[in-house]
Amino acid sequence: QVQLVESGGGLVQPGGSLRLSCAASGSIFRVNDMAWYRQAPGNQREFVAAISSGGSTNYVDSVRGRFTISRDNAKNTVYLQMNSLKPEDTAVYYCNAVVVSTARSTVNYWGQGTQVTVSS
Repeated sequence: QVQLVESGGGLVQPGGSLRLSCAASGSIFRVNDMAWYRQAPGNQREFVAAISSGGSTNYVDSVRGRFTISRDNAKNTVYLQMNSLKPEDTAVYYCNAVVVSTARSTVNYWGQGTQVTVSS
């Protein structure tokens, strides 16, 4: 079994910064793509950013230039550095990872979510 544990959410004023972390642990052979999604109240979950095992990144237009996704493959951890935060960034942020287990099965895992609130 594999677990994704997120941390780093909280309350921040507009224009501020937060850094989210998500660590994968368990029966891991390899972690492929890792990503962040978010879901605001009343909205569907939306893609925010993704990073491949080789470091290629992709962002939704609304965060490009403000958010940076990175990863530490040795720690099976993905980060999301969020700068110049806006009230519309308020949401529950979810980590996602495509994991190849030690049994060589490939499964898409989700974290439990961490709340980010941008408000004055």
